[in-house]
Amino acid sequence: MSKPKPKIKKEAVPMPKQDPKERGHNFNEVARGYTEEQAVAEAERCLQCVKAACVNGCPVEVDIPAFIQLVREHKFDEAIRKVKEKNSLPAICGRVCPQEEQCQANCTMGKVGDPVSIGRLERFLADWERERGYEIPQKTASTGKRVAIVGAGPAGLTAAAELIKFGHEVVVFEALHKPGGVLIYGIPEFRLPKKIVEAEAEYIEKLGTTIKMDAMIGRLRTIEELLEKFDAVFIGTGAGLPLFMRIPGENLCGIYSANEFLIRVNLMKAYAFPKSDTPIYVGKKVAVIGGGNVAMDSARCALRLGAEEVKIIYRRSKQEMPARAEEIENAEEEGIVFEFLTNPRRFVGNERGWVKAMECIRMRLGEPDASGRRRPIPIEGSEFTIDVDTVIIAIGRTPNPIIQQTTEGLQVTKWGTIVTDENAETSIEGVYAGGDIVTGEATVISAMGAGKKGARAIHKYLMKSE
Repeated sequence: MSKPKPKIKKEAVPMPKQDPKERGHNFNEVARGYTEEQAVAEAERCLQCVKAACVNGCPVEVDIPAFIQLVREHKFDEAIRKVKEKNSLPAICGRVCPQEEQCQANCTMGKVGDPVSIGRLERFLADWERERGYEIPQKTASTGKRVAIVGAGPAGLTAAAELIKFGHEVVVFEALHKPGGVLIYGIPEFRLPKKIVEAEAEYIEKLGTTIKMDAMIGRLRTIEELLEKFDAVFIGTGAGLPLFMRIPGENLCGIYSANEFLIRVNLMKAYAFPKSDTPIYVGKKVAVIGGGNVAMDSARCALRLGAEEVKIIYRRSKQEMPARAEEIENAEEEGIVFEFLTNPRRFVGNERGWVKAMECIRMRLGEPDASGRRRPIPIEGSEFTIDVDTVIIAIGRTPNPIIQQTTEGLQVTKWGTIVTDENAETSIEGVYAGGDIVTGEATVISAMGAGKKGARAIHKYLMKSE
């Protein structure tokens, strides 16, 4: 007589993480990751659906049921190999991608309980492999074609990995002194350790990619000059230019863009000052304006840098916040204060030109606007003042215009993003683009999906020209 199948647990295996009281004072990674036993237990919750809806929610098309089944069988080496057939940056995706809105949102288990923790399992496999040493796949025979990639962020690195697999020679040009783009300058150490980004970039180099640092295209060389030496170009420069509120007092000392603040903290390691060369000033009372992941990252960094009180100022309600629920929860656990339905009107400085207060107004929610979220409307007569020592403005980013301004014939939108067709090709033959430079600020995984799409289109273009 066959044994009855054990009941599948409705609750996901929780991810171990640092205690909030401890982690608010250090930059060590908050989430600890699954053990082998925890990973297998979570994998056993997968229903192995015949029509796997989860795959439809993955921008890079990972065969999710297949790799999870291999985890269940303790075949971790085969499982990470299966993931890397589609995703060359699994340790990054497993940490920062919004799986709850993508693959996990489509998980059948989510209809009766918690969805399977696909991202946590992907992270587990990537960490398992990194600890044991990367397996480098056999190199594809060369096509003799050369491709230049502008930007070593998630779109550029993904495109590079895909093009190398097709057999093309790939050179990546990165403006900063380290590869990773937003992964290295924008996301804090406690959420995405820099050694993880460095290891993933190193893996892509081992595949055969050349990455050139301190190489700002548009200044060092133009796109036109790249086309003289390369058969195709992919632009994946992201959206790294900060947006400001344009209200009185915004130029006072003590007011940062989130870009400057996070670059100083992450890329320049200001959190380790004086061991690092970059100092950063954070007062006792900090206000962060915005409701996305960048705002959460800025607020949590400020807390770790010694602020006594950190407030997130957001003009809508909690339900409308674009930040991941996990990041909001982590911020709340650490003691970050949320001021919802609040919008700054002007900043007030002291006699030395430093910000000392922020005049705000209460808001109410009206009908949905173009974003799909309810539009915030000021409540007349509800003005009030918040005392602050430091303000961080995290209301979004837009593409840097250097390439657009130095590339004749490149079609762009009024927002400065590059116009592409359905195949990621720009208005210039042989020049492709993808990620935030095309869509505006979006997620890491969507940029990676754009990198894959661009690589496929470039391969088709190069092979057609044979």
